[in-house]
Amino acid sequence: MKATRLILLLLLTWATAGVNPLLAADAEKNAEGKVATVNGIDISRKDYNREVKLYSDRMARSGQPLNEQQTKVIGDQILDRMIETELLYQESRKQGVQIESTAVDAQFSEIKQRFASEEEFSKAVDQMEMTEAGIRAQIEKGLAINELVKIRVADNIQITEEESRSFYDTHPELFKQPEQVKASHILIKVEPDADAVKKTAAGEKIEKIQARLKKGEDFAALARENSEGPSASKGGDLGYFKRGSMVKPFEDAAFALEINQVSEVVETVFGYHLIKVFDKKPEQTLTYAEVKGDLQEHLKQQRLKLEVDTYLDSLKEKATIKKSI
Repeated sequence: MKATRLILLLLLTWATAGVNPLLAADAEKNAEGKVATVNGIDISRKDYNREVKLYSDRMARSGQPLNEQQTKVIGDQILDRMIETELLYQESRKQGVQIESTAVDAQFSEIKQRFASEEEFSKAVDQMEMTEAGIRAQIEKGLAINELVKIRVADNIQITEEESRSFYDTHPELFKQPEQVKASHILIKVEPDADAVKKTAAGEKIEKIQARLKKGEDFAALARENSEGPSASKGGDLGYFKRGSMVKPFEDAAFALEINQVSEVVETVFGYHLIKVFDKKPEQTLTYAEVKGDLQEHLKQQRLKLEVDTYLDSLKEKATIKKSI
């Protein structure tokens, strides 16, 4: 994970989540000392506790709280990742990687802009028991590691034409594209539990819009003026979508329309819709030429993960690593 994303996730988590008092107490009690040493450089227990808490809180909010055994397993994985991060950063220093302060400033500003105010940002920093200088240091470390990986690993990876073509030929199922339609809609919202009066009012509103369409008014203009859906600002444009992407009544109506045809009023759990189809794409298999660029990038990313693991193994073989937990 890049430094900006990691620090931002930490900040947002601490700023918006309630603090679990048991986790907080444990963290405070065990905050002193170290959890590992990498070539003489300590990884602090405070930093380790912070990352474990981040993960635990995130799982709890998703309805999957960790038990004691799971926390131990995750803690071991986090410690291994922190050791690898330290190894990579130390190697970046050995290799003379330099990060411009302007690059750090840019990512620091990006983080701050995600907060509603300076006060909110400062509160998050305080809750994490960090400082702005500490955050900048973490950003610099992340950028240095990214640059090291680029120089020592990524730049040396080349995906040949033969490799990408072979993958394409042996995995045809991955390049099948289902039937799609390109449609726009006008939505007048009706809550599922709306009474008859509200339904009637919404029905009358959509019928008036339908009458204007039949007189030749522009669909996109009417959508911008009247639609109550999030696509209203785009003239109701939903782009291309395949079956299974929309609620069934909407999907059935859209796929049944001809190009440039407007539907009758369609009722869904969201309300009343008028749908216009602008294009259709039949089921097809994308050609190699169409997917070549994305495919080669995908294969490069797969290779990169393997090569980074190998590179880390070589660093570990030469390193002195001592775990304290």
